[in-house]
Amino acid sequence: MNAHAYAKINLGLHIVGKRTDGFHNIETVFHRINLFDEINIENSDDISIVCSNPSVPSDSSNHCWKAVEILRKKLGIVNGVAITILKNIPIGAGLGGGSSDAATVLKLLPQLWHIPIETSVLNAVALQIGSDVPYFLNDSTAYAEGRGELLTPMKLILPYWIVLINPNIHLSTPWAYAALSEQRRGNFPLRPRMLDSVKTDAIKAILSSGNDFEPVVFEAHVKIKKIKFQLIELGATHSLMSGSGSSVFGLFDNMVSALKAVEFFSKEHFVHLTEPNFFPN
Repeated sequence: MNAHAYAKINLGLHIVGKRTDGFHNIETVFHRINLFDEINIENSDDISIVCSNPSVPSDSSNHCWKAVEILRKKLGIVNGVAITILKNIPIGAGLGGGSSDAATVLKLLPQLWHIPIETSVLNAVALQIGSDVPYFLNDSTAYAEGRGELLTPMKLILPYWIVLINPNIHLSTPWAYAALSEQRRGNFPLRPRMLDSVKTDAIKAILSSGNDFEPVVFEAHVKIKKIKFQLIELGATHSLMSGSGSSVFGLFDNMVSALKAVEFFSKEHFVHLTEPNFFPN
């Protein structure tokens, strides 16, 4: 069985505060782009993972492995799964590639095992794997709160060419949170809501809200900061870092400028272009 596991970008990201369980409450908007890993799963006696990117772990530390392990324990079955991943999404890039892969495996397993599974069960399993994994069980854009698991679907279609740049810098999310905590001296002030209401005409308000991780990441990696401002110089109407980095995206309202940006960055970086009004199949 085959499926695409799409990457996401964050249209704004705020850290609201640290929780008693060690996680952080956030506000963000998750949005898919037309960049995806290709996932294949087959029945097997054991769990196994083969990935085209040798940097991706093939053991129980892989999110896909965890997805199989947790779900089969939940269902009380012993079936194994052979998973093959054609990795196109850069890792450690703020694009949710590992989480999307795991969610895709979770969606495929009920079909492979011919066992009906309630959505609530899949969501519970997804949250055990990672805070943003529940988002990838659905296709729509979503306003996310809590750890990222409290989702409000949005009928948001971006009328922009999305130019994504990854400078091949691997950033750890725990590092980013720790750096942000140190900068704020452990004080996460309560921020105003990103949106007073979730509306389809609020794109500019969402994008203008910013990404709290940018100051600490830009201080540690000047190259990432430079990419953001180069995108704006090349004609992007908005540019933001996605997640905790290291990817940066620019939104262009015309194809000519977008293609010039692609050409400019392709010499040194991973570049991907998503067409306007994209929605995953």
